[in-house]
This record gives sequence, structure tokens and C-alpha cells, in this order.
Amino acid sequence: MAVQLPSIFAERMKSLLGDEFEQFMKSYEQSPHAGLRVNTLKISLEQFKEIAPFDMRPIPWCGTGFYVPHGVKPGLHPYYHAGLYYIQEPSAMAPVELLNVKPGERVLDLCAAPGGKTTQIAAKLQGKGVLVTNDIHAERTKALAKNVELYGVRNAVVLNESPERIANAFPHYFDKVLIDAPCSGEGMFRKDEDMVKSWENHSVEKCVLMQRDILETAAKLLAPGGTIVYSTCTFAPEENEAMIAEFLNINPDFVVNDIPESAGFAPGRPEWVRQILPEKAEETESVLDQTRGTARLWPHLLEGEGHYVAVLQHRAESFAEEDGSQEQGSGLQTGQAVGADFTEPNELVEPFIRVSVPISKEERKRERLMRTESREHDKHTRGGKAQGKQGKGNVRGGRKNERAQGRGTDQANVDPGMVYAQFVQGNLEIELAGETVYYGDRVYQSSVGAARLEGLKVIRPGWFMGTVKNGRFVPSHPLACALNAAEAQRSVNLSSVDGEAVRYLKGETLNIEEARVERQADTAAKGYVLVCVDGFAAGWGKWLDGVLKNEYPAGWRWTSV
Repeated sequence: MAVQLPSIFAERMKSLLGDEFEQFMKSYEQSPHAGLRVNTLKISLEQFKEIAPFDMRPIPWCGTGFYVPHGVKPGLHPYYHAGLYYIQEPSAMAPVELLNVKPGERVLDLCAAPGGKTTQIAAKLQGKGVLVTNDIHAERTKALAKNVELYGVRNAVVLNESPERIANAFPHYFDKVLIDAPCSGEGMFRKDEDMVKSWENHSVEKCVLMQRDILETAAKLLAPGGTIVYSTCTFAPEENEAMIAEFLNINPDFVVNDIPESAGFAPGRPEWVRQILPEKAEETESVLDQTRGTARLWPHLLEGEGHYVAVLQHRAESFAEEDGSQEQGSGLQTGQAVGADFTEPNELVEPFIRVSVPISKEERKRERLMRTESREHDKHTRGGKAQGKQGKGNVRGGRKNERAQGRGTDQANVDPGMVYAQFVQGNLEIELAGETVYYGDRVYQSSVGAARLEGLKVIRPGWFMGTVKNGRFVPSHPLACALNAAEAQRSVNLSSVDGEAVRYLKGETLNIEEARVERQADTAAKGYVLVCVDGFAAGWGKWLDGVLKNEYPAGWRWTSV
């Protein structure tokens, strides 16, 4: 059944597309395309192709992305719960591919929930470098944090902040910045009919105000020579070509990196700005034609929903001329890596910036507008909607817990560092990178460190390792999700086909013979066991006398019949 489009929208698209309009309208008679992206933090592409439980076709613009047939439900398989793939709308995979992330870089995902693009960035970093992922709306960070944890990301920090306050703490820090901007969502009409209903409430004019502020702030976050990828899921030229032209006009040290017209990608349409925004076109005439090098993804030209992507490259020499004293990111050239160690020794010389400063009335107004306008918008417009729903309720105490740095554990006379070190020595076979950070009774490994995060609203300061309780260390589920079997001193493997894995994911206690507990030499079977599904980590269990006590979190459990 064809989607009922708003008449104002249809008339506008007809005036813009001309002869192409009829083909465009026919695309709304087709079903949206379903896709998934293989999580190469946990499994190689070749391995997944061998064990994939359903038919797949490659997505041309994403090497790890695949179309799945209509009717297939990838979320109802144990591999989904083991974090082997992320369910994502195919076009939504394009922005991160164009960001061209390399291991070792510092990357910011500024408008990140529910986390599909964040996990895509993390897979490209391969545990090396820094990933800061943020969403301005607190409720949405629950899904964001859960997806970071489920997909085994070790080097991420999750924030709930406005772009301006992040820029205060991380000036000119990031090699790459992704802006998946809040937008009017016109490109999602076919995928989600609720977007049609809410289109008038998320007007183009309101979205433009948010996008302008976000883009301008992103420039302050970017290291010299860095790259910003700006994307929307709308067709509106005001939010796309006009927005990029305005940014280039104000920031002459940026240029558009042309996106090849391949895989069905169409060029930007600067002529549309001249057609519907003549004053804006005149104001930005010197840079407007650069926007032809941006990309539009059309539902009638490729197998995906409507998107827009622009790659903005900073000219490093212009920064050196203007201000050679600013902190300059990782100092990497494109493709250069710094290795697995998260530490940043050169930065310790300079004092970290505190962000616990008064906010101006203008900043408060902008923050309020961005939070209000994006509250309901994100769940409709981003790929990975299913993951967002499943994340509900799993970031406990978020801001309150994470800002408790320096308070120590609840147990008197307990050295949490010693307790943590003893657990690592007795249960893991791993060298931990980064700084160990203690927030209350929680222990994290952080790629950034606590000092730089002071004053920010932090949801996760790093890889959540576990909690110190009653003098003992209790490992977290995110710790298990990011391990592989060789990194645990004890592991047990469950089959995805005989029902045993599903029983574990439902929270049931399992009878497991001691011989099935694989362990390092001289390690007893008793204790915490990494539970794997066909060899891939899914969570913890505690083994004793033939019984595997289930440690899979209640809020994450398999609820399907």
C-alpha cells in the first residue's frame, strides 16, 4: 500500500524534481529495504558469511552491510544478542563510510542515539584511538549506552551534553566529527508513517536553527586538517545544500570533498537553493556550487531511504596561520594510527579544561530548543530503531552515578584498585589499555580519562568493567560483551541451534558438565565463566558443581517466544 504523503510535500517535490517526480512517487509503492551491518569488533566478515543464518545481498556503499529479505527478523536470533550484527537501514550506513575513519583517530559522534553509526565508527577504529559519542536528550542515551555495550566497544565515552559544552572540554581535539543532524525526516516517510504525521511539528525552519548551531560548534571541535561529515534524512534544500553553503561561506578554511557519483549516489542540487532561496543563494554564491559535490540518496535511484551527506574537509594550513597555540587533535595524518594504547602523555602537561562554568542565557535557550525539538524525533529518523527500543531502562542512574567521581566505594577500608586487579589477574587474560577510572563503586577503563570529563554530564566514562561490592569485584555485562573466549580464563560454548543458547538468553540456569568448561592451565572450573554462543561472547555465568548460574542481565533478556 502506497504511503499517503502530505500534499504540500508532494507539490514541492514535483516542482523540484520535474520529470523525475513520477519515478520518485512510484518508490513509495515499494516496501522499504531491510539491512544489517556485521560487527567486525566481534567477528570477521568472512566468518559471518560462513555462519549467516539467513540469505544476504551486499549493500554497494558499505563493505560490511547486507540487505536481508523481507520477512526475515534478524533480531530473533542468538547472534543478534551476541552483538554479531546491527540492524540498520541501508542508506544510514553511508555517512560513516564517507567519514573514512582509521584506527587510532579521535572521533566524535555528536548526535548519536540510538547508536548505529557509533557502533559502525567503533568497528572501524578496532579498539584503537578515542570515540566520544553524545546525545543531547537524556532518555535517548539509554539506547546509545546499551548499543555501545552490546557491540563490544572498549574505547568509547558516552555523554549527554550540548555541543557547546563538549567544545569547551574538547577544543580542536577530534580528527573526525560525525553530525547526523536532527532534521525534518522527509526521507523516512516510506519507512515510518509516523514521520508523515509528525512532519509539520518538526518544521524545516526549526531544524535549520539547530543544524546551524551544531555545524558551527563542530568546527570548534575539529583538529586542524580534520573532517566533518554532515548528514540528514531529509530532501529539503534548506537543511542540505543551503546549510552547507552557509557554513562554507562563514568558514572559508573548509572545502567540500566531492563524493563520487557511484552506487546510486546522486550529486547535490545547488540550483534548488537558487530556485527556492534566492537571497541565500546570492549570499553564498561564491561557494554554493561546491555543494554539487555532496550526495543525495534517493529511494527511486537506489535500494534505501532518502539521505543527504556532505564531507567537509578542513585546510590545516589555515589553522596554523590563525592560531598555532590550540590543541591539535592526535596529530595524525589520514590513515596513521597510534596503536592500542589510549594514553595521551603529551596532554598531561596542559591543565584539563573544566566545563562547570555559568551558561549564558543564549546558550541555555539554544540547549532548550535542541532538547525539545529532538525529544521524539530521533526514534523515527535513524536506522536501528529496534535497538533503541530494547535499550530502554538499562542505563541505571546515568548522570547521577557517573558524576560521583572521587567518592570511592561504599565499603570502608576497601581498596577498589586492589580488588579490581585481583579479579583481572584471576579471571582474565588481557592487557587493559587506558586509564582506570572509579565512579562511585563502579570501575571503568577510559580512553579519555576522568579529568577531561569533569563537569560534563557523563553516561559512561569508558568501558564499564564492573562494581566493587562487599569487598569483591562483580564483573559487568559490558565487560563480557567486549571479550573473546581467549581473553577469559574460563569459558563455555553454547550452540545457537539446539535451544541451549536461547535458554541462557532467557535467564535460565543450565546444567553444564565440568568437561565443557574450557579453562586456562591450572585454573579451576569454579567461578565466573564467559558464556559464548557458537564461540562469541554473550555474557557471564557462575559455574559450580555442574550448574551454570545465569548472570545475564534481566533487562537484556530474550523475551520472544
